[in-house]
Amino acid sequence: MSGCNTVSAIVNPAGSMNVLSAHEVSKLHDTTHTGLYSLFRQCALAVLSCDTELDDAQELMNLYHDFDIKIMQEHRGLQLELINAPACAFVNGELIRGVRENLFSVVRDILHVFSEIEAHDLLQLTDPQDITNLIFEILRHANAFIPKTPPNIVVCWGGHSIGREEYKYTKDVGYQLGLRGMDICTGCGPGAMKGPMKGGHIGHAKQRIHNGRFIGLTEPGIIAAESPNPIVNELLIMPDIEKRLESFVRLGHGIVVFPGGPGTCEEIMYLIGILLHPANRELPFPFILTGPACAKEYFEQINAFIGDTLGAEAQKLYEIIVDDPVTVANRMQQGLHKVKQYRKDHSDAFYFNWKLHIEHSFQEPFEPTHENMAALALEPDLPKAELAANLRRAMSGIVAGNIKEDGVEAIRKHGKFKLKGEPKLMKRVDKLLASFVEQQRMKLPGSHYEPCYEIEH
Repeated sequence: MSGCNTVSAIVNPAGSMNVLSAHEVSKLHDTTHTGLYSLFRQCALAVLSCDTELDDAQELMNLYHDFDIKIMQEHRGLQLELINAPACAFVNGELIRGVRENLFSVVRDILHVFSEIEAHDLLQLTDPQDITNLIFEILRHANAFIPKTPPNIVVCWGGHSIGREEYKYTKDVGYQLGLRGMDICTGCGPGAMKGPMKGGHIGHAKQRIHNGRFIGLTEPGIIAAESPNPIVNELLIMPDIEKRLESFVRLGHGIVVFPGGPGTCEEIMYLIGILLHPANRELPFPFILTGPACAKEYFEQINAFIGDTLGAEAQKLYEIIVDDPVTVANRMQQGLHKVKQYRKDHSDAFYFNWKLHIEHSFQEPFEPTHENMAALALEPDLPKAELAANLRRAMSGIVAGNIKEDGVEAIRKHGKFKLKGEPKLMKRVDKLLASFVEQQRMKLPGSHYEPCYEIEH
């Protein structure tokens, strides 16, 4: 037994995955050839440890080092045998239903995305439309589309490491969104990903909305560091961060950004870089940055950084609203009305944003190695969308070095990532990242943070 409270149990299916072929079972049990078993085990443990306050994948795996999961294919269907699973996922020996549904979502997505898709080399696609089609297929396979439903999915971005006042504010905004019938989509972890779902759930309850959607979009590299919170009732695991980000903006109809660290900055850079493209100039996409009064300085820093690096045109793409959840919800509702009318006028689907143009530079997977991080072109005279794409990659690498297993291991072996570029630009990047460290936005409160990067001015 591990040093933590654990439970062993047989679990029956819930959700959309309850039958597997013998071939599929053998692939998930194969520990030598496909690598699917270790990925399956890690993602399953992340789902089961939904109340564990950790943001280090390796620490989680070490904590439950004797956890195991086995698939039992019975004539009547699929069962999972959990061995030494985290006790927090159970009530009186019974697996919490929401956790059970998310666990079988792991079975579904690991098999489909990391088996069938990789078998056909679909992760090597280079044509932007083919990549978008792949994302569409993954989401459709997970039953993420509800045709004829008017646009009402609000994506909420923000940090997993936020203070109590900021967390309460995310719940207040989620509550106001829920009262107006909006569904919530987040990165599915703690902090600013959990708060809007909590508030939204209460708003839905007051309005007697019984089919509210709380969608969690994650990817294998981050799921153990940001375990899905149990409010998520639709868990989707995408192959990598780039496809996760594209899923957010294709599936969602508007974006609300709360305070966060480099991961949140990565998301902001991603969306700004896309919306700066001339093909998207007329496309309505409500984009709001918001937080409590104590976060006013944070958004001033973000706004100044965007202005200094990407210019005034980029600053016009979003609105900053401080300490006013009602106004945030009303502005978003107004924005969704425009989205609905635009989609109707252009015969575009409500459930998937086909019209949004995304360049390949925002789709191509970026591997945050020391060589790739050092080679990033961070120069102010680059086209603004290209600079946004490279700033996004830099932030993605820092996230990897902070909490993703491969990134943490690379830092441990080879030292800190080095970022270099035009001196004034790098001073701005350094100042922004230093503020994240000072405000404890890199790691969960109470955790010591040692920067995984160095800025060369």
